Amino acid sequence: MDDLYRQVIIERNKNPLYRGELEPCDIRFEDENPLCGDQIRIDLRVDKNDVVTEAAFSGHGCAISTASADLLLESIIGKPLDEIRALGKEDILDLLGIDLGPVRLKCALLSLKVLKAGVYGLSEASDSLVEDEG
Repeated sequence: MDDLYRQVIIERNKNPLYRGELEPCDIRFEDENPLCGDQIRIDLRVDKNDVVTEAAFSGHGCAISTASADLLLESIIGKPLDEIRALGKEDILDLLGIDLGPVRLKCALLSLKVLKAGVYGLSEASDSLVEDEG
C-alpha cells in the first residue's frame, strides 16, 4: 500500500492540480519551513456561507510539501471554514498515507499551517496550529 501512496506523492509533485494563484482571493497566507527552505502560499475563494469554492497554492518545496499542499487543497474545496479550522496533523498524514520522520513531517505540515493561519486571519503562523491537533 505504501507504494501506491508513494506514486500519488510523486505524481502530485510533478503535476499538481492546484498550483497557481487566485486573483482576487478572499484569503491569502504564506510561510516557509526554515529547516529546509520550503515556501508555500495558499489563496482561497470563499462564498457568502464561508465555504471554500476555489483554492490554489504557489511557492517551492520538496515533493512531500508540494504533494501535501495539492492533496490538502483538493480535500477542502466545498468545505466550510469551521471544518477547515478543525483539521489536524492526522488529516495530512491520512492524505499522504506514509510514515514520515520529524523533518519530513514539518514539510508535510507546512501547507496545513499556512492554510489554518489564513483561515484564522492570523498575521503570523505558528507550529502549534498543527502540532497540538489530530
